[in-house]
Amino acid sequence: MSPPAAKAAEGRPGALARYLETLRTGRRLATHTLAAYRRDARLLASLAGERDPAALTGHDIRRFLAALHGRGLAPRSLARVLSAWRGFYEWLVRHREAASNPCAGVRAPKAERRLPEALSPDQAVRLVSIEDESELGVRDRALFELAYSSGLRVSELTGIDVDALDAKAGEVRVTGKGSKTRIVPVGRAALQAIAAWLRVRATIAKAGENAMFVGRTGRRVAPREVQRRIKRWAALAGIEVDVHPHMLRHSFASHVLQSSGDLRAVQEMLGHASIASTQVYTHLDFQHLAKVYDAAHPRARRRKG
Repeated sequence: MSPPAAKAAEGRPGALARYLETLRTGRRLATHTLAAYRRDARLLASLAGERDPAALTGHDIRRFLAALHGRGLAPRSLARVLSAWRGFYEWLVRHREAASNPCAGVRAPKAERRLPEALSPDQAVRLVSIEDESELGVRDRALFELAYSSGLRVSELTGIDVDALDAKAGEVRVTGKGSKTRIVPVGRAALQAIAAWLRVRATIAKAGENAMFVGRTGRRVAPREVQRRIKRWAALAGIEVDVHPHMLRHSFASHVLQSSGDLRAVQEMLGHASIASTQVYTHLDFQHLAKVYDAAHPRARRRKG
């Protein structure tokens, strides 16, 4: 990026740096989230060219979004970019470095709603029922049983420390997005798998290592390793879909919702800030019911030919 463009992105010298520092210290955003904000702000600078972003209008913002769409950016990516720009302008307006927010009233194109992929109850049970007494086999069963039992993200799984589990109460403390902590229940099968793993863990974990799940080195296991291992076990279980750790989270939400119908409880367990994020699983539930209906109702089946 040219020096003029960089200067324009900041609104005035140092504004962008101060805005990003505010995000880092005030909102405690993750490193990759900060990097995304930085990329999106610099993208605005490159599109603005020699112009000061404080002088841009809503028409300019719409034109920039159209240009990015023409380059192949998906609606979801455009929405993220627009959100970052809107936040930057809100900060500039608040600090009287821009007269108004040109992003106000601008909407990104609507993305086609894609339902999360979930395993069937039978597939999920087959995946987590690992029969392997090796160190990593015992660990993986505990990992996947816990993921399916409690609907955890892979980052939450790998971030759990040993003292976060209360086996007697049947619950675990996890840290989710935005460094928010929540307590979630842990099922009997997962507790049994974790108990078996903790006996193995004691023989391989490095001194002073607090992580619940460790690898061969005795140190905290990485999310990428969990992703690799779950694909291996899915293949061995004969599950012919591209399985990833988040699929167990989706499966947990879908199966609990099918059984209980309690959307608020599922929202709480998943750690969703908005119930709108949880409502997507009602669509999965409807898909399940529709399949049952199509298979069972004599007037639902379409004639072939």
